[in-house]
Amino acid sequence: MAIFDQATNRWLVSLMTSTALLKVAAFFIAWTALWLPLAIPIAILLKWHPPKAITAEQKLPLLAALYLIVPLILWGASWVEGRSFSDYGLDWKLNVLVSLGLGLGLGILSLTSVFTGQWLLGWIKWHSENLQCLGQVILPVLLLGLWIGCTEELIFRGFVITELQKDYSLWVAAAISSTIFAVLHLVWEQQDTLPQLPGLWLMGMVLVLARWVDTGSLGLAWGLHAGWIWGLTCLDSAELISYTGSCPTWMTGLGGKPLAGAAGIICLLATGILLQWFLA
Repeated sequence: MAIFDQATNRWLVSLMTSTALLKVAAFFIAWTALWLPLAIPIAILLKWHPPKAITAEQKLPLLAALYLIVPLILWGASWVEGRSFSDYGLDWKLNVLVSLGLGLGLGILSLTSVFTGQWLLGWIKWHSENLQCLGQVILPVLLLGLWIGCTEELIFRGFVITELQKDYSLWVAAAISSTIFAVLHLVWEQQDTLPQLPGLWLMGMVLVLARWVDTGSLGLAWGLHAGWIWGLTCLDSAELISYTGSCPTWMTGLGGKPLAGAAGIICLLATGILLQWFLA
């Protein structure tokens, strides 16, 4: 027991004195400092007051302001560190676009599999009468998914992982990065996000695996992330499915959120196994 306590204490000291972790913290502090002067007047204009639940119409302008700052912050960080975006896994070569397409396809395939399985089990009902609505949202949501996916992958699986690997092994860095990734989702919604934290953490780990499989490129992780956003948002926006209530919500997802249920976790695990066994 004493040996375990000493090892834990050494690990905590190492964590607290990590130069890489301090740089990551400085990045998020600078990002927040630049965003708040934009976010506060936008939130006032939209009449959103945390911790009040945020609507999609309120969230999008705040998210746009937050993510538009990212290239500036990352350019500054890469200049200080003497790096380029290619060091973070994004170099805009043909292989990145090929991996992006593969990731998009794999993301949609994984969602199709899990929701088809739930339909066959009688857990969900498809509303084919709403398919006409899908045509109105499919392209805008794809573009939104590509933007969000690129931005978040460049931050969490690009900059953060690259910096943390200076002091930690890949999978320790991945665990830390995925924890930050999951917890920061609480900024928008606390009640709905709390049950999703384990799923968000696992999602982060799978996306790290995707970068590792893709030999350091973010293309595959970007495509997976964008594909999941694209598929889930289209299903929700077009109201293509509804839950029948014939299965416990812990299985399908608390509050209708797949990442807050066993089905979503199984989808992520299956994707990780596919990446490891067939693409590595």
